Amino acid sequence: MDQSEQRIKIAVQKTGRLTDHSIGLLERCGLKVTKSKDQLICYGENMPIDLLLVRDDDIPGLVSDDVCDLGIVGLNVVEEKRLQLEQSGSEGLFKQIFELDFGHCRLSIAAPEGANYKGSESLNNSRIATSYVGLLRDYLNKHEIDAEPVFFSGAVEIAPKLGRADFICDLVSSGGTLVANGLREVAVLLQSEAVVIQTLAPLGDEKQALVDKIIQRLDGVLKVRDSKYIMLNAPRSALDDIRALLPGSEAPTVMPLEGSNDKIAIHAVCRENVFWETLENLKAAGASSLLVLPVEKMLP
Repeated sequence: MDQSEQRIKIAVQKTGRLTDHSIGLLERCGLKVTKSKDQLICYGENMPIDLLLVRDDDIPGLVSDDVCDLGIVGLNVVEEKRLQLEQSGSEGLFKQIFELDFGHCRLSIAAPEGANYKGSESLNNSRIATSYVGLLRDYLNKHEIDAEPVFFSGAVEIAPKLGRADFICDLVSSGGTLVANGLREVAVLLQSEAVVIQTLAPLGDEKQALVDKIIQRLDGVLKVRDSKYIMLNAPRSALDDIRALLPGSEAPTVMPLEGSNDKIAIHAVCRENVFWETLENLKAAGASSLLVLPVEKMLP
């Protein structure tokens, strides 16, 4: 097999809310990349992995067509593509293999502030502007709502003001954009986040092993994002009290202190946020020489 065929190709959003997180996460997994002159490909320097920077709407198709082995994309895009293919009688040749726990948002229906919305039945005989026609049509069918999806790309939230629609269906994060345009969220169709998808085409043992390694590293990085490594000294008699105060930790490592029979060193990985109050409570329980360090990655 040609050496270039052994390289893993990962489709990543070129510009948008997932771009920096996606590339940064892969770099935290050990990947070093160099951008091409046209800024469309990042070549892996230390691993046989290349990143293709593309429109997020194109990612499921590139993975389905086996142009890319993996893709990092929002679940909203994945589900919209899947429904589009189903409704056209086709099937996407990709599978979701990992949730990345960032890029959280929701696909929602929003109504103008002055609209008399009393539930999903209020959508009957209305026009709903959206760029997610597949997901919206699926929602309307499941709830037996007779409404017309109106495809609208770009700033969907202005559609009611333009007289193009009665409601909108769009992604919502904080909700600030809706408020700024005189809209309010009335129904949630989908909770979304960034996910990893993989082609259904066989990769071969070598490439599949590399994919498995990538997923393992992603898991190792994500599991400890908010974790801290705490080191402290304490009287042996205070061990139970201190163990109870360590947030979200497994059994700590306890070691005797050289030259002291009644003091111990305690090390623990805390999987929850460590606040100043936590350290103050530990100190009040008898801890001293407290040191808190970030945790970059951890494998089981």
